[in-house]
Amino acid sequence: MAKIENGYLLIVDITGYTMYLSQSELEHAHHVLQTLLELLIEHTRPPLVISRLAGDAVISYGLRHQFLSGQTFVELIEDTYVAFRKAIDLMVLNNTCNCNACANISTLDLKFFVHYGAFTLQRLDDHDELLGSDVNVIHRLLKNHVTEQTGYRAYTLFTDAAIQQLGIEDISETMIPHTESYEHLGEVKTHVHDMHPVWEAKKDQSQIKIAQNDMLAYQEAEFPLPPHTMWDIVTNPDYRAIFMQSIRQNVLNRRGGRLAPGSLYQCFHGGDRVTIQTILEWQPFEQMTTQDTTPVPNATCLINIRLTPTEIGTCVAFTCSKARGPWISRVICNLVGGFLVRAQFEKGMRGFRARLEKELARGEHTLPEAPAIPAKQIGEAAVASLSARIA
Repeated sequence: MAKIENGYLLIVDITGYTMYLSQSELEHAHHVLQTLLELLIEHTRPPLVISRLAGDAVISYGLRHQFLSGQTFVELIEDTYVAFRKAIDLMVLNNTCNCNACANISTLDLKFFVHYGAFTLQRLDDHDELLGSDVNVIHRLLKNHVTEQTGYRAYTLFTDAAIQQLGIEDISETMIPHTESYEHLGEVKTHVHDMHPVWEAKKDQSQIKIAQNDMLAYQEAEFPLPPHTMWDIVTNPDYRAIFMQSIRQNVLNRRGGRLAPGSLYQCFHGGDRVTIQTILEWQPFEQMTTQDTTPVPNATCLINIRLTPTEIGTCVAFTCSKARGPWISRVICNLVGGFLVRAQFEKGMRGFRARLEKELARGEHTLPEAPAIPAKQIGEAAVASLSARIA
């Protein structure tokens, strides 16, 4: 008997493909679809595992244990959408062909469907087939009235089961409640997240940089985990407290249920000493910057955490800037604090690394290996999609 698993189901579906195909030359349309499918596959990252390709959609799943935090998973979806839109814009910019397939690329968009439930995995040929009533639910949700009722062309549809299991009830308050009704299933309650504002907010986002001559302290280390997993860790108050050499950290002032610019990490160092770290920049899987108070009155500093993909995982770099504030406060902070901050960063990195190494040794961050999807299989999926649209 097949083992019943509990976890997350995700379908990423290219929007507007039927109309695009009806107005396009098949050869060039095939190339466009294959390129976009390759991008979606690349961004379907562990702990998600691709089950199979279904024409112009990618179907994946992730088991409940050792999954990402709710906010990080939402941001992983948003990151995929931004990468998709950038790819579309780049195709349009570099287009020198006058055919309809190339001229109409900008009409394509993306939808995401997220559900949580029980399912079994059955190995069929070269993929894991998902089976179960909850699998039927997410497939039925592909046919819905979201665009008709909201006007959204690109969106993420979260079922209430997914919202609750991810613990993103606060985040879902910024979404549109939506209900679909299906024969034999009844009502399915969902929340709809409009993706176009995500693209508008992130497409021209700039980064805060701490110049070499402005650095007070710097530490880096490499870990055998992908950037999105390390992001989940370095933004977690429990891990940040280890690096910052504090007793504990609390999060204040979430924005729309999320950590975001304007949110605060409250850092307790013992006794009455508390420092506040205000998030200035939040760029998931790449970097974040906080403005931190210091023991010197009126003096603050910037702390930047940058993630860089490597061959084995991710390089995590922590940088502390020289002090900001009135001249005398800056001088005192840089002179007195310079040595202390460098020593604190060094000790903090040792503790941070030791914690992760112990957890890795215990298998706490073990991720499923992402199976390679051969280019031939992607091409076959594109052909199958084209054939289905023509039939």
